[in-house]
Amino acid sequence: MMMKKYLIILLVWFVSDVELALATAGESSLQPENLRCEYLENPIGLDEMSPRFNWTHKAGNVAAFGQKQTAYRIIVASEVRLLHQNKGDEWDSGWVNSDQMQQIEYKGKVLRSDRYYYWKVVVKDEKGLVSAWSKTAFWATGLLQQNDWKAKWIGTNELFDPSQKDCNISDPWLRKTFNLPQKPGKAVLFLASVGYHELYVNGKKVGDDVLSPAVTDHTKRARYVAYDIAAALKPGKNVIAIWLGTSWSIFGPYLTAGRPNTPIVIAQTAIYNTKTPVAGAKPTLVVQTDESWKTHASPSKLLGTWDFAKMGGELWDANQEIADWNTITCDEAKWSKVTVYQPDLILSAQTVEPNRLFDEIKAIGIESRPDGSYRVDMGVNFAGWTEVDLRGNKGDRIAFEYSEREQMDQTFNLHSAYIIGARGKGTFRNRFNYSSGRWIVIRGLKYKPQLSEIRGWMVRTNFQAATNFECSDTLQNWIYDKVKWTFQNLSIGGFVVDCPQRERLGYGGDAHATCETGMYNYKLGAFYTKWMQDWRDVQGTESIVGNMYDPEFARKKVMSGRLMNNGVLPHTAPTYSGGGGPAWGGIVVSLPWFVYQHEGDKRILEKNFELIRGWLSFLDSHTKDDILQRFGGDWDFLGDWLWPGATAQGMNNNKEETLCLNNSYRVFNLRTAAKIARVIGKDVEAEHWEQQAERCRAAIHARFYRAADHSYADSSMANLAAALLAEIPPADLRAAVMKRLEKDILVLHKGHINVGITGGAMLFKLLRQEGRDDLIYSMTSQKDYPSWGYMKANGATTIWEMWEKDLPGHSLLHSSYLYPGAWYIEGLAGIQRDPARPGFQDFIIKMPGLDQKQLSWARASFDSPAGQIKTAWRREAGRTELEVTVPPNCRGRLNLPEHMLREVIGERKYIKILEVKNGYGLVLLSSGKYIFKM
Repeated sequence: MMMKKYLIILLVWFVSDVELALATAGESSLQPENLRCEYLENPIGLDEMSPRFNWTHKAGNVAAFGQKQTAYRIIVASEVRLLHQNKGDEWDSGWVNSDQMQQIEYKGKVLRSDRYYYWKVVVKDEKGLVSAWSKTAFWATGLLQQNDWKAKWIGTNELFDPSQKDCNISDPWLRKTFNLPQKPGKAVLFLASVGYHELYVNGKKVGDDVLSPAVTDHTKRARYVAYDIAAALKPGKNVIAIWLGTSWSIFGPYLTAGRPNTPIVIAQTAIYNTKTPVAGAKPTLVVQTDESWKTHASPSKLLGTWDFAKMGGELWDANQEIADWNTITCDEAKWSKVTVYQPDLILSAQTVEPNRLFDEIKAIGIESRPDGSYRVDMGVNFAGWTEVDLRGNKGDRIAFEYSEREQMDQTFNLHSAYIIGARGKGTFRNRFNYSSGRWIVIRGLKYKPQLSEIRGWMVRTNFQAATNFECSDTLQNWIYDKVKWTFQNLSIGGFVVDCPQRERLGYGGDAHATCETGMYNYKLGAFYTKWMQDWRDVQGTESIVGNMYDPEFARKKVMSGRLMNNGVLPHTAPTYSGGGGPAWGGIVVSLPWFVYQHEGDKRILEKNFELIRGWLSFLDSHTKDDILQRFGGDWDFLGDWLWPGATAQGMNNNKEETLCLNNSYRVFNLRTAAKIARVIGKDVEAEHWEQQAERCRAAIHARFYRAADHSYADSSMANLAAALLAEIPPADLRAAVMKRLEKDILVLHKGHINVGITGGAMLFKLLRQEGRDDLIYSMTSQKDYPSWGYMKANGATTIWEMWEKDLPGHSLLHSSYLYPGAWYIEGLAGIQRDPARPGFQDFIIKMPGLDQKQLSWARASFDSPAGQIKTAWRREAGRTELEVTVPPNCRGRLNLPEHMLREVIGERKYIKILEVKNGYGLVLLSSGKYIFKM
């Protein structure tokens, strides 16, 4: 008989009565803020013809409850002055009775190329009171049609020779001088390059982006970046200068007929006297790349060949410097004419944030070594730039070797060098490449450098952070911090690389291990929208494994590398290379669905529907009796990857466990695709995929189920998780299979994880869905091998590629095991998506199923697409306190144990019970801040 306890459950309001829930009489309770267009703040250069608007709300009274938008009005104007007069000459939505504040499409006049558009929004609150107008936001269009481009692709006549150990061509300078009669009012320069670029106007760099543009499939596309250069121009003589970096221009898989194996650029700007030229106005001058531009080799050159483990670094020869190369004073007498090229590339806008420098990293130690070199400890493993002040004699070559392993001078052939010039001093600084590691060995210096002379920066795509989290468990905090740091160091160029030092490839399988962690911790709507376009671009081509410049190896012995045009996908995008399996291509189904759930973005489902259909059709062509068969070469049908001890056991195999896992994953893809089809009204396809999933489910269960212990195939943790996630077990067996998974974790592996990248992503997804925080906590709280705690005990500052540390050739900064990052927010902080209404205007709060000894408190703030959600809970001396902040125009569904729910309901009329199920009940919370004491 249970001991009867006195349970007091209180709900504390931060106001004294209901009347205070309303803002001051006559004033709206809402104020629109955080205006975004296509997920970006005031973007320029968009080529989307129907851009979408998002905003959130600031509460007029932070102590109030029930703030809700009941209507909105958006106006878009061609000039700021018109907007200030509340005139929308481009579009006035009128009052729309809706609480929608996400993914609202522009429905005004047809957009024109190279124009600024200004917009703002006003709303009505729950009492019909009208808010103040939001602050002014804007976006600028790019060149909306391919025939808007009048410029020509230009570069040098130097071509890359892949037979060399290091790149044989210099990073070129290009420049153009011109005259202006007066200071311009408007001038936006659109610049696309194959290879990285920097833009200068009259000697000054434009923008603070680095390593631009975003990485793109240069067999099909080049992305242009828009730069507003009006402020940098002046009356009289001006110069526009462009510096190209070799980088991705010589990447083997991008080698195509018609495009030279060298960096090239196309750019143009129309310069107007007025800031807002009227329709049909002629520009004062058009400056564009053509044969009239001049070029000269720069002091910078790529070290390495931009290939597997040959990413190298940079060589700077100070003897080749020309101080005024980008100013009007430069003598062009020794400059050459550019070469004009005609590559067949689609030009489209870079609708993702650029790369930026973050987190200045200072050296913490320098060791003098017997061979005269110096070893610098930067204190943390990171991917990014380094800067070192140097002194020496003219011609001295100072070498830098980068390593992520303390016992090695150099890992993955990452190295750079600087040649001292006549001044006898200088500074090495990255420009068109980046390194990855913690330690730097400096060779060639005749003195010991000072700590203050060595600096570093992490480089990543400039998306915004969304979340803060911490809890009572220091190991969990360490894992969370290192998962986030690792994710950031992998997010370079508008996609997630597997590792920043060895490959820099965008693996689809690895994306499963990172994408929900990414979305729960960063604002990645634009980032993943861009990456999905990359996947559409690469469809129809098999992966390439090996040296692209050795056709015999790359195209015949390992994989064909030929165009297939039947829905096949390579295992990486936009990079083509690398091995994988069905779960790698399967990212094209799951990632759009996850983005839709997170952002409420139906367009990403619509744009990628044919991509999804093509991929599933390709898998169908390799299916027999409802079982997917092995296809492709040795590196085309991988299953789980990098589980504990995997390299010794053999990962790339033809065993039944691989076939089982890949078939389960295919069913997971089919079920997800059916959901996507239902959302966008493709009911015929949805029914087909639902029926197909059920047939395949039955076939998989019949072939692979092991009744003796309720497992599948080899009874591995990965196959148990995959089968459960794909709903393979019949309903009457599901609980038994789940119990078998629990035993596998807690008993057979003594609380440890025993999966890799693919299996781990599915395992954590499953356990989050099932609310099994206890099982996830068991795996994340271990401190011996294999575990994240083992990484911590071995001095890790980033998450490794493998559970083992010291296997040679493997990365210590990798995308493999980042999947706990979503659980900290969704599980421990308890902030969960509402599957019935994507986008977080409705969301669920559920405290984790852990006891006080495991975790006594946790708190998080999450800038969701709909506003900032906060939770904080604490368990102490048999009492539980929970704080929840529901943002304006949102609703939280609080999930509480049923016996507690009965005590709460009836206490306050403002709490509405929604359902009671499986021992838990859901109550509805309108916007406001709540404290529950239980």
